Amino acid sequence: MIEVLNRQKKLSIDAEALREFAELARGTVDEAKGGSATVVIVLDERSRSLNAEFRGKDSATDVLSFPFGDESEEGRFLGDIVISAETAQRQATENGLALETELRQIVLHGILHLCGYDHETDDGEMDALEIRYRNELGIAG
Repeated sequence: MIEVLNRQKKLSIDAEALREFAELARGTVDEAKGGSATVVIVLDERSRSLNAEFRGKDSATDVLSFPFGDESEEGRFLGDIVISAETAQRQATENGLALETELRQIVLHGILHLCGYDHETDDGEMDALEIRYRNELGIAG
């Protein structure tokens, strides 16, 4: 099960539609099948403070992922995904995408991080998987 918590009011986000997509993505990513996660939508200020606290980077970011563990049992809690709505909106505009599409891409990206993938260290494995899953899930970009 995926839970989506919209903790901001600045941008209009359909949390239920995003939850439905996140459920679909969870069922598509092999390592995430059967797991649960929480997606929290925040503003840049909160994203920046979390990024500074947990990654030592004093700037807002589109997504932060907090994996819970590496157990492979059915029903396990994968972890938390924190998304900045403001950063997502800026990226959507830059990429010529609807905010909903950008958020879907970010959720998929976050799920892959919860499953242990790291595009900063894996020589392109996560990026290739993300493109494959974007195609399977029908999200542009």
